[in-house]
Amino acid sequence: MSDRPSSALAQPLRPPSAGRVVACLGLFLLGAVVGVAGALVQPAWFPGGLLLALAGVAGLVLGATRALRSRAGGVWAAGGWMLVVVLLTASRPEGDFMFAAGGGSYLFLLGGITVAVICATLAPRRQPDGPPVRLGK
Repeated sequence: MSDRPSSALAQPLRPPSAGRVVACLGLFLLGAVVGVAGALVQPAWFPGGLLLALAGVAGLVLGATRALRSRAGGVWAAGGWMLVVVLLTASRPEGDFMFAAGGGSYLFLLGGITVAVICATLAPRRQPDGPPVRLGK
């Protein structure tokens, strides 16, 4: 046997706690709410509404990663946002739709996805039994 601590990959998987599951589902629903709010705000006051909607997505995802101290929080929040926004882009048989075919709508869709991915990957990583990982000083 070696005296080195075992790798985190060698540890058995444990199911998440009930509190963590509830927090992830809550962040998913919060992401859906922010998606609906952004869809309503972004066309109303262009370009300020677009910037406000994108700032809301960034704040949500960054806050979720900080709240759960992992990227999982940001992924759940971004997933709720993305699901709602994609569902709102679909036109209905009656001809109703939420997004018009314009530059602001495409910027909201693509910009929101980009902002969510960037913010979700900015979460600090933790070593298995150590402080947060930092590259450089």
